[in-house]
Amino acid sequence: MTKRVLLFLATNLAILLMVSVVLAVLGALGILPATGGQGVLLVYCAVWGFGASFASLLMSRWIAKRATGVRLVDGRTGNADADWLHNTVGNLARQANLPMPEVGIYDAPEVNAFATGPSKKRSLVAVSTGLLRSMDRSEVEGVLAHEISHIANGDMVTMTLIQGVVNAFVIYLSHVVAGIVRNVLSGDRDRSGGFGGGFVYYGVYFAAQILFGLVGSMITAWFSRGREFRADAGAAGLTGSGNMIAALRRLQASTAPVDTHHRELATLKIAGGRSLMQLLATHPPLEARIAALEGRPS
Repeated sequence: MTKRVLLFLATNLAILLMVSVVLAVLGALGILPATGGQGVLLVYCAVWGFGASFASLLMSRWIAKRATGVRLVDGRTGNADADWLHNTVGNLARQANLPMPEVGIYDAPEVNAFATGPSKKRSLVAVSTGLLRSMDRSEVEGVLAHEISHIANGDMVTMTLIQGVVNAFVIYLSHVVAGIVRNVLSGDRDRSGGFGGGFVYYGVYFAAQILFGLVGSMITAWFSRGREFRADAGAAGLTGSGNMIAALRRLQASTAPVDTHHRELATLKIAGGRSLMQLLATHPPLEARIAALEGRPS
């Protein structure tokens, strides 16, 4: 985890340095005002970008429970399926050298499960009632191993760091583009921040945020798809590839669609909703995941 955090922080600093150099050149050419304000803007965007992302991470377990109506189980409910679920998660967590996560069930026809939480010590694994009804226990165990692997890999923190970088640069580049357009259209007349210049600035700023936000979503989705393959491999290491392959094949045959009402939980689940825009898909195609586990080209 430490290496992963340092890698993303180093990447972020490298990009910040590159952008700073570009801004200095633009300032020297007179395209952007060569003032010290850009440094303040960089800090502002980083604080807001990472602040929003980490606030979401800290609240992730609470939000997931409220959004899906998760009912926690403790292994002493007297319900055979619920108690087996809790005990199985505990066994897998011990195999992965993890603290015991919270375990829950949420009422939904979708065949799905998710893991979330701000840290390995404060994590949650939850499954839908649709999954428990549709899969046998060996398949459910494969799914649980997949979610435990997400926790072991630190995927929640990793995705938060990636989202923080993306957020910061969406905000920052939107400000830069808005400043360039305002200055080009207004010349020297509105550089002091008049009404006309301000109108142009914020109009372009919000349009740029939409565009850069879309590109940023593609970046985070690409990282998310990669982490799914890693979690599948982790599950295979915990329970054998057969259980995970069987679970993915069961998902292929499932007729109950994944609930897309809570888009903020999309990257947490074992399977994502179907999308015509594959670049925005948070999960790889099931066929590709099965092929990876079987060691053949997808």
